[in-house]
Amino acid sequence: MEFQTRDDVSTGNEEDLFVPSDDVREHLVVVGNGMAGCRAVEELLARDGARYRVTIFGAEPHVNYNRIMLSPVLAGEKTFEDIIINNQQWYDDNGIELIVADPITAIDRTAKTVRSESGRTVSYDRLLIATGSDPFIIPVPGKDLPGVISFRDMRDVDTMLAAADAGAPDGEQGRAVVIGGGLLGLEAAHGLTLRGMKVTILHIMPTLMERQLDEAAGWLLKTALEDRGQTILTGADTAEIFGQGKVEGVRLKDGTLIPATLVVMAVGIRPSVALAREAGLDIGRGIKVDDHMVTSDPAVLAVGECVEHEGNVYGLVAPLWDMCRSLADGLTDQHSGYKGSVTSTKLKVAGLDVFSAGDFSGGEGCEDIVLRDASRGVYKRVVVKDDRVIGAVLYGDTADGGWYFDLLKRQENVADIRDFLIFGQSFASGGGALDPKAAVAALSDDAEICGCNGVSKGQVVACIEKGACSLDAVRGTCKASASCGSCTGLVETILALTLGEDVQSGPKTMCKCTSFGHDDVRREIVAQGMTSIPEVMQKLHWATPDGCSSCRPALNYYLLCALPGEYVDDQQSRFVNERMHANIQKDGTYSVVPRMWGGLTNPRELRAIADVVEKYDAPMVKVTGGQRLDIFGIKKEDLPAVWADLNAAGMVSGHAYGKSLRTVKTCVGSEWCRFGTQDSTGLGVKTERMTWGSWMPHKFKIAVSGCPRNCAEATIKDFGVVCVDSGYELHVGGNGGIHVRVTDLLCKVATEQEALDYCAAFTQLYREEARYLERTAPWIERVGVDYVKARIVEDDVGREALRARFLYSQSFSQDDPWAERAAGEHAELHQHIAEVRPMETV
Repeated sequence: MEFQTRDDVSTGNEEDLFVPSDDVREHLVVVGNGMAGCRAVEELLARDGARYRVTIFGAEPHVNYNRIMLSPVLAGEKTFEDIIINNQQWYDDNGIELIVADPITAIDRTAKTVRSESGRTVSYDRLLIATGSDPFIIPVPGKDLPGVISFRDMRDVDTMLAAADAGAPDGEQGRAVVIGGGLLGLEAAHGLTLRGMKVTILHIMPTLMERQLDEAAGWLLKTALEDRGQTILTGADTAEIFGQGKVEGVRLKDGTLIPATLVVMAVGIRPSVALAREAGLDIGRGIKVDDHMVTSDPAVLAVGECVEHEGNVYGLVAPLWDMCRSLADGLTDQHSGYKGSVTSTKLKVAGLDVFSAGDFSGGEGCEDIVLRDASRGVYKRVVVKDDRVIGAVLYGDTADGGWYFDLLKRQENVADIRDFLIFGQSFASGGGALDPKAAVAALSDDAEICGCNGVSKGQVVACIEKGACSLDAVRGTCKASASCGSCTGLVETILALTLGEDVQSGPKTMCKCTSFGHDDVRREIVAQGMTSIPEVMQKLHWATPDGCSSCRPALNYYLLCALPGEYVDDQQSRFVNERMHANIQKDGTYSVVPRMWGGLTNPRELRAIADVVEKYDAPMVKVTGGQRLDIFGIKKEDLPAVWADLNAAGMVSGHAYGKSLRTVKTCVGSEWCRFGTQDSTGLGVKTERMTWGSWMPHKFKIAVSGCPRNCAEATIKDFGVVCVDSGYELHVGGNGGIHVRVTDLLCKVATEQEALDYCAAFTQLYREEARYLERTAPWIERVGVDYVKARIVEDDVGREALRARFLYSQSFSQDDPWAERAAGEHAELHQHIAEVRPMETV
């Protein structure tokens, strides 16, 4: 199935669609490639995948993505690829014709055709309108100025990111005004703040999120956001947006002027009904539908934010999922019928947890139960009427939100647990109070688990019972926990309850301090622009205050790799060998290995080594497996003096102690050997000059052999070069350790310079993508050598980019740490431990 755009249209009629001649199925045309339209199709496919031929028209140039996750994209916490719900493969696999960037402009209900902006006319048997909603733009002067946008799609996100990058005309920090203190406005403000803009929020009402929060919770939210650097003006009525040719600021009706390079309108949405109204369908606040989502035309259905059901319109995702299920039932003759939705809102902005559900306006017959914990910043309010929960507002601790919402939906009598209700499910459930699994087990099957994707507990359990035995499998099957991830703990508990010990573990976390795996942490460091270990721990919710010996060295490396020249190496996050720049031995002394380029040495270096051995009474000198001399038995306090003596002979650190480039082993090659085909020694020296000083996920060794006899053992090194008559064979992923692994042949090149370039590119790919303490051998076995070839051999542009990044990084790392220590830096690390003497006898 081809991915089509409006530019692919050549004849402007339905003949552009691929329709097999023997396909006599009814044709379902979906207007809207958003969350509701595609979810309806998903539900339909789940019931009867072969029932309809499906064509989807989308106005945006994208596949189906999770619109409510635009905020994390703006904030830099996710990429667009992370929020894709259905990729092109999904359309292809299900035989769905997708036409993007070509909105439908007209419906001919008599002819049962739709016409797109590009001129394409397509007939339908059933038409599904899922046009969603349009952002509301307040009609003030200046609303059309460049720089005034809404927050609705990826184009808006791109505009905001560009504005944040551009800053202010005077080179200072860019300024943004967000009009609207509702959920969407606060998320936009949070993202822009993280992107470096100075943000002012204007809200016409006295408190933020007045539809979701009561006054107390709204005040707490405002105070917390102001503490995070945002300016919030409530009761702020916008008079105009001013600027010459582009937005320059906002003027309020009280005369206040607020400078701005960007204005985001986030004051609400309206059902998008223009197309339906033009087609003559019944319209109220939205497109009127019955319980089966059928409009006033039996052949036309509608779903999502664009519809009105029983006088209600909805702007949250949960009702959309309910509608889609009822619609799919109707299209497959099951006719369950939509009965309306009870909604809840869960929000996390700038680390602040907020939840609300139901009616919390209070009034006659209602009873408010309130808990305030000022020291923890927690506020809870549950509204009860006739012994039943009718509303709840939670701030700071939303863990029991799902339970309150479940009580509200089921209208369960809470008289017996009234006294404990405000303390949450743990206390209220008595015997199961201290068992979190019991709390989840007590949830009803229709209790909502994943608000982002509208997945209930019963659906998660069904998904598990059909074979999803891991968190990733659940995410990939029913999408629970696949978006914001806030329900991950719930899903894991349901997995444990359903499968017991049969739960399959997902990717390992870095350590006990975090629930993130190595890949997730690396991705988030780059995506969120984090620049320090404390920042990573704070933003990724580390469970320990300072990390541990596993995660700190890894974080230090990841930051060092991601921010060359910017990140300052944290010595305290290194293992003892790397802190001391020498290898500690079992007797507490150290061994020192000076670098010998390509394994070469000379009388001056040998004399220096011999002098060090005698001067510091080193008991042993050993030739290493990498053709270097290792001086054993050096006391910690003597290390700076040893380094100073070796530096004086021109020798630098061999990094034999580090997760770094160790050595480049060579044979004598064509200069001396009768079988040598190339100058392997010379190439080894050049390679070591290029790569020394580079920090790696693990130790990294290179070798260059002058002929296929392979005297340098290049085929068990991380990167090996075997010289042949016609050039250089490049090998990768070898390991001579406990588990010997012979290299994979990467490719063959003709020149020394190519060998160096490929080496730099491969090294950088490994540095950027391998997990800390993962050598090249397991890394390649994990990702596959074909992947490495695709990145290094088949992608010329990508290879050059990797090479350039490696060399750029090297420009900051090739400083000899021995010389720094010899000059006195970190002298305290080499102080002799104070002598302990027995106390004098009095």
